Amino acid sequence: MSRTETARRGTVQIAAMVVAAVFTLVGIAGFIPGLTTNYDMLEVAGHESQALLLGLFAVSVLHNIVHLAFGVAGFLMARTPGGAYWYLVGGGAIYLVLWLYGLVIDHDSQANFVPLNNADNWLHLFLGLGMIALGLALGRGRVARTR
Repeated sequence: MSRTETARRGTVQIAAMVVAAVFTLVGIAGFIPGLTTNYDMLEVAGHESQALLLGLFAVSVLHNIVHLAFGVAGFLMARTPGGAYWYLVGGGAIYLVLWLYGLVIDHDSQANFVPLNNADNWLHLFLGLGMIALGLALGRGRVARTR
């Protein structure tokens, strides 16, 4: 990307691309032994997966793929200011719903298909609030002017 193209991108688009890059890297990291402890216990889905990203966050193949897909969606949506705004605000809302889901389900039940643990719940809360705050702070007025 040239300097001129970068200068034309809005801050909300850049923020969305950074968030998308983080999700993509997290999705990849979930498949790397060493970054993911108990890698030999990585399951396709479900609470039985004992793999932990960075030794903290419960992961499965499905969980990693969701992170990768969320990252790709972010890169695609960041192509426009409106898309970037909705990626951050809508994605933040999705993560707040996921946080609530993680609070109400029994982590040892079949309902915990992603899988989630307490560290994931806290992370989802902060991701949800942070993404919404970024979208609102960086995109609100700018998105309306670019339509």
